[in-house]
Amino acid sequence: MVSTAPNLAKGGSGLAMRIRILGSGAGGGFPQWNCNCANCRAVRAGKKGYSPRTQSSLAVSANGRDWVLLNASPDLREQLSKSPELAPRAEDPVRASPIKAVVVTNGDVDHVTGLLTLREAQAFTLYGAGRVLDVLAQNRIFNVLAPAYVKREQLPLGPATTLHGPGVDLGLSVEAFAVAGKIALWLEDALKANFGSVEGDTLGLKITETASGKSFFYIPGCAAMEPALAERLRGAALVFFDGTLWHENEMIDQGLLGKTGSRMGHINMSGPDGSIAAFAPLGVARKIYVHINNSNPVLNAFSKERQEAQAAGWEIGEDGMEVCL
Repeated sequence: MVSTAPNLAKGGSGLAMRIRILGSGAGGGFPQWNCNCANCRAVRAGKKGYSPRTQSSLAVSANGRDWVLLNASPDLREQLSKSPELAPRAEDPVRASPIKAVVVTNGDVDHVTGLLTLREAQAFTLYGAGRVLDVLAQNRIFNVLAPAYVKREQLPLGPATTLHGPGVDLGLSVEAFAVAGKIALWLEDALKANFGSVEGDTLGLKITETASGKSFFYIPGCAAMEPALAERLRGAALVFFDGTLWHENEMIDQGLLGKTGSRMGHINMSGPDGSIAAFAPLGVARKIYVHINNSNPVLNAFSKERQEAQAAGWEIGEDGMEVCL
């Protein structure tokens, strides 16, 4: 039986690589502030089987002391308040943080807005695709991350990049690769782009602990399981993957938004082209859905959709859930 309880740990202890889900929800979180769908009503009412979720982000550490954020959600301040590991220690200087680096996978609001929470003259390194870093540079509000404190490093596609914080090797490397997706919603009109993906708009990440070689994948946004991605993931030990929608017309059918999953840039869980079917032949040891939209029926722990996903070997990510490799 698969547990979805918070603080779940498997496969290691001590100085093992630690991965903590800070937020498992999609944009807007769960419940979303202005959503009155059946799921949001249920979680507001405290109905059994429903758990609140903040917006999508992970934290990872090779030593339990220095941490890297994978995406910075609008809910970051709340997430940090619930994660003692990410707070200054008693013996630290008056200004201090164990957060030494942030890696962003795209320019979506739910993945970059939390950077503004990290604005208080604190040194860290910000990593992202060149296209995303350019967008942040052009938006003057992100200048609160003063260059004197926050170094911005472009992630190349392909070769692994050793992650560093200010004066510290974090014991981790990241390999960034393009996945099918689309440009961030707030840039669609501004850039006059089509709604498909240009290389660098949406990244997947392979995070490796350099001392042990252990690794996992983080892909919170993905529009399709392309052959190259399938081969990359084959036999992986652990994958955190886009769980936004259960089916293509979910948002339309619930009267929430006039867009399909494909138009939103997200693969669906179900169906012949969905992620459950796509992962079935890949032999991935552990598969965890994150970035789950408030419309998705798997948010109900007793739903037939949740049972179907679990029967296929998937876990439904929860805020506070922790995995050790």
